[in-house]
Amino acid sequence: MAILDESVVVNSKISPPNSYGAVVLGGTFDRLHDGHRLFLRSSAEMARDRIVVGVCDGPMLTNKQFSDIIEPIEERMHNVEIYIKSIKPELVVQVEPIIDPYGPSIVDENLDAIVVSKETVPGGISVNRKRTDRGLSQLKIEVVDLVSEESSQGKLSSTTLRKLEAEKAKKQQG
Repeated sequence: MAILDESVVVNSKISPPNSYGAVVLGGTFDRLHDGHRLFLRSSAEMARDRIVVGVCDGPMLTNKQFSDIIEPIEERMHNVEIYIKSIKPELVVQVEPIIDPYGPSIVDENLDAIVVSKETVPGGISVNRKRTDRGLSQLKIEVVDLVSEESSQGKLSSTTLRKLEAEKAKKQQG
């Protein structure tokens, strides 16, 4: 457990299964890969009743590398929902497009935890600040480690997959 400032507690050891009624998380989820599946599985396992997933769209994609070949929002949302349902069919799965870093996390009063990666802990803290401003309860911040310490390959990324796809397309044209 880490304390980032006197008011923020971040749980760096994942809570047991079914710890929270409802959890929220967000991401682009382009070309669903093992890193996404780990993140989604960990989140689904913590949720007892409902999981809310914000999938980045519109302005949230603008600064991403190779954004022109990101899969359509409908396809990414569908893949996320199907994957979560395959792990935990009894869970209510709410997948929606988000066009800002917050999405449903700052308006849904029935959430208990936000699931983040090590890189996105500041986003979880920012969500809690916005929730406080709106009179909503703080969410527990759960951190999923997407890269094991032993891994020398680094984090699997959709950007790398898009880059490889773009290079392959370029070679085929050349």
